[in-house]
Amino acid sequence: MRAQNAEIAQQGSKLADAKADVKPADDMALRRLVAGALLDVRVRIGDPYPAALAATKALAPNPDVLKPLDQFAEKGVPNAGRLSTELLALVPKLLPAAQQNNATTTGTGIVERLQAGAAKLVKIERTDTAGNDRGAVVARITAAALRNDFNEARRELKALEPADRAAAQSWLERADARDAALAASRQFAADAMAALGKPAQ
Repeated sequence: MRAQNAEIAQQGSKLADAKADVKPADDMALRRLVAGALLDVRVRIGDPYPAALAATKALAPNPDVLKPLDQFAEKGVPNAGRLSTELLALVPKLLPAAQQNNATTTGTGIVERLQAGAAKLVKIERTDTAGNDRGAVVARITAAALRNDFNEARRELKALEPADRAAAQSWLERADARDAALAASRQFAADAMAALGKPAQ
């Protein structure tokens, strides 16, 4: 009995030592994947994501790859509809300055004064979008923004001379930043998925 008890005690101490030597499984790759996937979902639907971004950066091997996401964290990445609405508000600033009417109404009759007043109220704009002049390009930008096709609107906007598109330059930068944020989020999630499939080193 004493011999058996001593052997059991010896086996118990060996098991305890073996357990101490065993390291817990590293689940970093799985945690990185889950954090990256949750962040990517929030980025794509346009929700704010400051907590998700902070958690993902803490798990990221290189947090700088998520830098494009910083500027949209508090309000969310704008969708195509929101960007198109913002651009439509800028369209009047892109139009060429209207020609001033030099006609005077001094000494004219009531009919001429009514015509002059009506001319100020009615604006005539071209509805065709053919041509490369500024008015035609702005018409195409407007049509694309009304369809929520902000990529087409951005292409047309970049066709304008830098001075002509100055009023919408910040919008262009915002649209480019949106693409960079979506790409960074998508790439991080894809890299996390690929890393999960690799054998542990």
